[in-house]
Amino acid sequence: MLFKTLWNTICILILLFFTIPLICAGTEPLAHQNFQYEFPPLMKSIQFKKDIRFCGTKIPIEHQDVKERLEKEMLLALWNRPQVILWIKRAGRFFPHVEKILKQHGLPPDLKYVPLIESALRPHAASSKGAVGYWQFIRSTGRNYGLRIDSQVDERRNIFKSTNAACKYLKTLEEQFGSYLLALSAYNMGEYGLNREIKRQQNNDFFSLYLPLETQRYAFKLICAKIIFENQESYGFYLNKSDLYPVFSFDKVNFKSDFQMPIAVIAKAAVIPFKTIKDYNPELRGYNLEKGDLTILIPKGRAKRFKKNFNSRYKDWEKIYKTKFHIVKAGDSLSKIAQTYQMSFLSLLQLNNLSVKSMIHPGDRLLIE
Repeated sequence: MLFKTLWNTICILILLFFTIPLICAGTEPLAHQNFQYEFPPLMKSIQFKKDIRFCGTKIPIEHQDVKERLEKEMLLALWNRPQVILWIKRAGRFFPHVEKILKQHGLPPDLKYVPLIESALRPHAASSKGAVGYWQFIRSTGRNYGLRIDSQVDERRNIFKSTNAACKYLKTLEEQFGSYLLALSAYNMGEYGLNREIKRQQNNDFFSLYLPLETQRYAFKLICAKIIFENQESYGFYLNKSDLYPVFSFDKVNFKSDFQMPIAVIAKAAVIPFKTIKDYNPELRGYNLEKGDLTILIPKGRAKRFKKNFNSRYKDWEKIYKTKFHIVKAGDSLSKIAQTYQMSFLSLLQLNNLSVKSMIHPGDRLLIE
């Protein structure tokens, strides 16, 4: 009886082994049925048009090496489809502003893809080499082109100021090297490094220069981004205008403060969350605004409410401030002041937008609560 049951089981398994493939053979895989018209075959995605241009330069895809490099970056970009979708959506928010500034500087609109590849249009993007912001400026280059970078403000995170600085930098590089592709290579690896390679190789043709791998890939990433953006549906990206993030729109408000003031005071005056102020002004560091004449961005349509509420909010804070600050005297130190007011050293630093290395001087005012 046991042998008969075992034999029947084996026969059933053999039958299933041969019949299931036959049943499935006439049925297309579900994924293929549903998505064959949305995602083009990968081979089709690298069948490029012959006339591809970037910043006015024709890309010589008839050269095998150039074709292979372009194919590689296109396939890698399309492999990460969610990232491309985020590119397209964020571009709806920032590209109108970037394009306008590029035009004001007389630069090619194709350069708008630089912050896309550099930071995916994220203000807080940071690299291991210290590059920060939309255009990934390192501290020294950012300061050379007019950006303020200190413990209170980092303008590399401001889309308008960083884009203006990048335009000045790219214009300088293009004048120095004679082409935008070389200028972009210098933007990536540094002008001194590129100059050295040009002299060593006695060659200034971008496509035949031997450069560090990251720099070799850099321009091709930009070119692929342009191709995808200009042919979105061909690559399976069906986004309507309503799918894009809305254009970054805002009101500018100007005011003056005689002392450091919490960002929360501004948020209350505009009747918006603290987070919204930080989102609209990502260059602001910490929780307080410095004293002096200030300009802040707030959501569109909030300026009237802000102007109505600001003076009363400011006076309320002024009363609190005048009873809760310490005037630095000769011999004072940050640790000594913290001990005097029975507060932690870290709290004192955070409250006053200071770092461990910050210097204080007699006459300075420090918030102590």
